[in-house]
Amino acid sequence: MTEPTLAGKTILMSGGSRGIGLAIALRAARDGANIALMAKTDTPHPKLEGTVHSAAAAIEAAGGHALPIVGDVRSDDDITEAVLKTQGEFGGIDIVLNNASVIDLSGSLDLAAKKYDLMQDVNVRGTFMLSRAAVPMLKDAANPHILSLSPPLNITPRWLGAHTGYTLAKYGMTMATLGLAAEFEGDGIAANTLWPETTIATAAVQFALGGDRMMKASRTPEIYADAAYAVLTTPAGARTGQTLIVEQVLRDAGVTDFSGYAAVAGTPDAELFPDIFL
Repeated sequence: MTEPTLAGKTILMSGGSRGIGLAIALRAARDGANIALMAKTDTPHPKLEGTVHSAAAAIEAAGGHALPIVGDVRSDDDITEAVLKTQGEFGGIDIVLNNASVIDLSGSLDLAAKKYDLMQDVNVRGTFMLSRAAVPMLKDAANPHILSLSPPLNITPRWLGAHTGYTLAKYGMTMATLGLAAEFEGDGIAANTLWPETTIATAAVQFALGGDRMMKASRTPEIYADAAYAVLTTPAGARTGQTLIVEQVLRDAGVTDFSGYAAVAGTPDAELFPDIFL
């Protein structure tokens, strides 16, 4: 039986200059996938590594075909341009990956209005608008997927009240994705979300959550990448409208040992930080 592959598939991803998005792109690149990255990072950030151009170079080096697109997912014109450029370069779109996201865990009284609006614009509106813009191309794809990096809708007071502004934004990503799943299931488009059981060692964790201590008690972005790969190589008709968990996707695929994903080798699973929303 032929092994599933992303060879020749075209992914349009928001963000992806670094972290989880880049890890997913590199995993797909190993198959020879085409990856269009729509990101704002045209020049290096003073604190964060990676630009859309360095990410594209890494994708090419890994065996993929990259199209770096400098754009802002908050801009309808940029979204339209990204979709058209991707279609023009690669002939279509098979996968939309909603990776771009803004995090601010401030309480409601401390959260700046501009930051609230930014999270809504990038996380929720960006997910909806980028996915919607690509739907006509996805309808023509052989195995079309929309995958959003957002959590299950855990509406317990613990998470609703922990950081209301951020919770609204991440749950909005999920609700947009589930809505698209229901709306376009008849067109054969799968739409799912994916979220980890533990924190992932990314810049967001280091600077917005828990610093070096939490980084050491996290898993690497590669676990997210391997789970995303498993989702995106599954037939679209087999799984849609689900809020998937990274580790469970891998367990279902037969993975039983996650020790290789520890950010610090030898860290027992029991000592890893659980991620939020679960």
